[in-house]
Amino acid sequence: MTQPPDSSRPGNDRITLTEVAGHAGVSRSTVSLVLRGSPLVAAETRERVQAAMAALGYIYNRGAATLRAARTQTVGLLVCELNNPFYAELTAGMDDVLDAEGFVAFIANTAEQPERQERFLQRMREHNVDGVILCPAAGTQGELLDRLDRWRLPCVQALRFVSDRGRDYAGVDYQAGVETVVDHLVSLGHSRIAFVGGTLDHSAYAARHAGFTAAMRRHGLADDLVLRCPLTRRSGAEVADDLLHRPQAPTAALCYNDVVALGLMLGLEARGLRAGRDLAVTGFDDVPEAALSRPALTTVATSARQIGQEAARLLLRRIADPQGPPERIILPSRLVVRQSCGAPIHSTHHRDLS
Repeated sequence: MTQPPDSSRPGNDRITLTEVAGHAGVSRSTVSLVLRGSPLVAAETRERVQAAMAALGYIYNRGAATLRAARTQTVGLLVCELNNPFYAELTAGMDDVLDAEGFVAFIANTAEQPERQERFLQRMREHNVDGVILCPAAGTQGELLDRLDRWRLPCVQALRFVSDRGRDYAGVDYQAGVETVVDHLVSLGHSRIAFVGGTLDHSAYAARHAGFTAAMRRHGLADDLVLRCPLTRRSGAEVADDLLHRPQAPTAALCYNDVVALGLMLGLEARGLRAGRDLAVTGFDDVPEAALSRPALTTVATSARQIGQEAARLLLRRIADPQGPPERIILPSRLVVRQSCGAPIHSTHHRDLS
């Protein structure tokens, strides 16, 4: 049975958010979101929290909360490659959530330069943003996250992570996605498969490469054909010669992302060749252009907009409850089979990867 509030408690010993959360069976951050009137909370949960507040006699001191928070309703979004359509979708997803919550976002493109990233973070701190979503530039050191902790600046890592221990992160299962592409290519009869693209070392590259290595070895195939190149169309087009003129030329190319894959397809076309007929080509990300290319590009959908939305929701929860436990959100990828891999037209399908 629920006990009534203890009237013997001293006047300055107020009911806390933690007590309300325990009574309602929710997290402290959820109680905070209810008090702010956030639409992120389901109606049933909101009613349960409000009932707990009433039962415990909780009184919200809005003036004290405002002074304590001193928030600006602004956040920083730092991405490393804004010219990639994938990052445009990611940013749009973040803005979907932040705008609905009354937050304004400052967007910065770090261009894979840690020193540029440092300048932007310092400037955002000067503008007193309430938190940041960071896609770490290649070469970012773990000390940066420690410094953000010292600044008391909430941070969510997105797509990549410098450290995932005790840190908030939202991303996708890259390794599973790549493994499924390899499995599909092998099912089509390919045994000499190249992994193409990427010159920088970071967690996203490591996961993709690990997926390629694991799947190739599982099938008893050599995993030595790895061609590193910048993640641009031009580089994808230029790598075509290297692929085609090897002593043991591959019959399939698994590209790091769609940008490289689309470039490789152009490189094949310039040489009178065609993806799906002369070389199977696959990408990763499923940017809008992938379905419109000719032939249409087989790829792995990573739901950039949804990742952005999840990262933004996670940051808002962290802002509301700085001391809450860290969260790690990993979304599944989805294989999208089209014609660039040489699959029959009638086999085009979507496959969810959990």
